[in-house]
Amino acid sequence: MCTGACAKFIAVPLYVLALVSVICNIMLFFPGFETKYALPDKDGKDMLTEEVKYMGGLIGGGIMVLIPAIHIHLTSAKGCCANRCGMFLSIGFAAAGVVGAIYSLSVAGLGMANGPMCLYLNNDLIPTWGTPFANSSGSYLSDTEKWEICKEPKDVVEFNVGLFSTLLVAACLELILCLIQMVNGLFGCICGTCAGKE
Repeated sequence: MCTGACAKFIAVPLYVLALVSVICNIMLFFPGFETKYALPDKDGKDMLTEEVKYMGGLIGGGIMVLIPAIHIHLTSAKGCCANRCGMFLSIGFAAAGVVGAIYSLSVAGLGMANGPMCLYLNNDLIPTWGTPFANSSGSYLSDTEKWEICKEPKDVVEFNVGLFSTLLVAACLELILCLIQMVNGLFGCICGTCAGKE
């Protein structure tokens, strides 16, 4: 497979993965599919999981991967962009995609480890907004009975686990594809893209 065709093969999934990352990050701002948790409560305390505000899926897995995907796709096209210079530039763009994917992966992993912010009963049986699973090192993930500690938003643990898991998978795939494009770009820079040789 020539390097130009390989670049196109890499760019298309990156578009999809970037879109999935952006959608997941936006959905995380509305736990339980309700908008009221996006605003601070009456005491001015946040009701959103802290890692959601880092916007790993929007910035890292979304924008920082989408821009390289566009360049990689243009590099694969026949014509003025399908040249050694374009493939050389795709190495830098793919490296930016790697950084974005690592950021998204880190934020999603942290979100999974700390668990969601929710209303739960503390040790004194007083309803409190907080992250009850923050010191569990992610052990709450295997014990679904503990998930019932969160009273509000409804099913917030399942909601966060599902979306952060999706972000983790998307970021891993983005990372792999961008690393492959860095190697592909190197070969394309040295050998050419073989566009127009068919």
